[in-house]
Amino acid sequence: MTFYFTGIRNFPKLWKSNPYLGLGPGHSSLSFFLKDCYGIRNQEKWFSLKTVSPQNAKAMNLLIAKARYVRKKDEGSNKQVSADSPHMFAAGAAKKRSQMNPPSKEHVLPPVKNIFQLPTKPLNSEEWDKLKEDFKEKANFENWIISQMVKCHSSVDVAKSVLAWVAAKNNGIIGYDLLVKYLYLCVFHKQTSEIIDVYEIMKARYKRLESGAYTLLIRGLIHTDRWREALLLLEDIKKVMIPSKKNYSDCIQGALFHQDVNVAWNLYQELLGHDIVPMLETLKAFFDFGKDMKDDQYSNKLQDILLYLRNNQLYPGESFAHSIKTWFESVPGEQWTGQFTTVQQSGQCLGCGKTVESIHLSSEEYEFLKEKIMRDVIDGGDQYKKTTPQELKRFQNFVKYHPPFDIVIDGLNVAKMFPKARESQVLLDVVSQLAKQNLRVLVLGRKHMLKQNSRWRKDDMEKVQKQASFFFADNISEDDPFLLYATLHSGNHCKFITRDLMRDHKACLPDAKTQRLFFKWQQGHQLAIVSRHPGSKITFQHILIYDTVVQTTGDSWHIPYDDDLVERYSYEVPTKWLCLHRKT
Repeated sequence: MTFYFTGIRNFPKLWKSNPYLGLGPGHSSLSFFLKDCYGIRNQEKWFSLKTVSPQNAKAMNLLIAKARYVRKKDEGSNKQVSADSPHMFAAGAAKKRSQMNPPSKEHVLPPVKNIFQLPTKPLNSEEWDKLKEDFKEKANFENWIISQMVKCHSSVDVAKSVLAWVAAKNNGIIGYDLLVKYLYLCVFHKQTSEIIDVYEIMKARYKRLESGAYTLLIRGLIHTDRWREALLLLEDIKKVMIPSKKNYSDCIQGALFHQDVNVAWNLYQELLGHDIVPMLETLKAFFDFGKDMKDDQYSNKLQDILLYLRNNQLYPGESFAHSIKTWFESVPGEQWTGQFTTVQQSGQCLGCGKTVESIHLSSEEYEFLKEKIMRDVIDGGDQYKKTTPQELKRFQNFVKYHPPFDIVIDGLNVAKMFPKARESQVLLDVVSQLAKQNLRVLVLGRKHMLKQNSRWRKDDMEKVQKQASFFFADNISEDDPFLLYATLHSGNHCKFITRDLMRDHKACLPDAKTQRLFFKWQQGHQLAIVSRHPGSKITFQHILIYDTVVQTTGDSWHIPYDDDLVERYSYEVPTKWLCLHRKT
């Protein structure tokens, strides 16, 4: 069987199809340009303290009242950490901290020079032969050169000249990898006719493709008059695996682009049925489609999307937030108005003056979360890898026979917050300030902290032990299970101090609802130390008393969203809000 690849008009020969009807290459190296790359962010982060009906409310309030911020005028002092920075939990805070502490230049590698310049115009066969000779050390020059083009998003015409050269040498046959990489460039540059030509060739040559090729073809077809064939490709994927969120997103957007809203909603429900979190651009497409539409059923579905964002603690980006605002204001007869604003520390919206939801867990939520953490993290977690059942039992008895605590401190973690200071002195400063507020403090430590050395002085530790209860675990023990157990056992008023983000323990929880409650509880109970003045006060950060989550009262919506210019880490929350109100 032979056929013309009409989109590649410079080919000197026909592309010949092998009578091969099996699967496309299953171990192709094509997926590298389809995958998202996520950097490893290991910045430390602290949460803030929120006072919630503490057992010692007066003392706790006094503690917070005395938490003073260090301003720029103090730059000449001997403070060890500046507090002139955004809240540790605010979007972009981790990025700013990393910029304040850049890596040493001694460890920065010099930039690697680009020793090869990709062609910027199509080459003929003789020119490609010469270039291949110059790079004869490359085992597979053809695949290597087109891979470089993919990385640099070279023009389709230049890539086409590579394929024409390969076809001329191979009796018109182009390998699968080259074909898919060329398809990637066609999709990237939205060359519709080329996409359809490659699609026809692949459809004739292969009964099945690998997932990368399916993804490219679906994305390439959705904006053509043959968009429904993208749905057929989606069905092909379903025969062997669950399609990706990108596959669903492309098909949904294609359906909306071609005004088939029923297909779009059906695909959306199918996606949710697989417990796949949709891409935000998918949700944005529904709002864009609904502009100026008076359809109560469609409006209810869009508001269900907003509730989905709430229940899954998802935040729209800035562009999506604009689409939400535009849709609300465009609905005929509804008289919605929106504005972009912020929320004060008190929880009051600067746009409408109303107070957003409290971060405080209800008693029912707290008991539910406590039971889940005790079962899935304390009893069912991996703490026995670094402790023993006997030691955990000893600690449980210790907590049982002590009155409830107000503050639980990870002693070793806190002591290491200020590397230039003596660790025992840092711990003493923190405990002393808390004890002066008549707070009942528990310090979790390791046995080696009691041994005299340059970092741990016995007289410091004796002073600490006079002001707080202590539990010294074995040196190999993991502190976090002890800290969580003591804090939860003491009651909803109890706070804890550590720099640990507890992400591993959150991951142990069985479902999104419980993880959401844990994150909410953590924000309201993890106390952040911002700065320490030797011989003076420890500065604690202000408290977030409101919940950063999509919320509604029926006639109003408050939607936190991500600023496009701010990089938000997963343990941070946005600081920008969309405030929407319906005129009555």
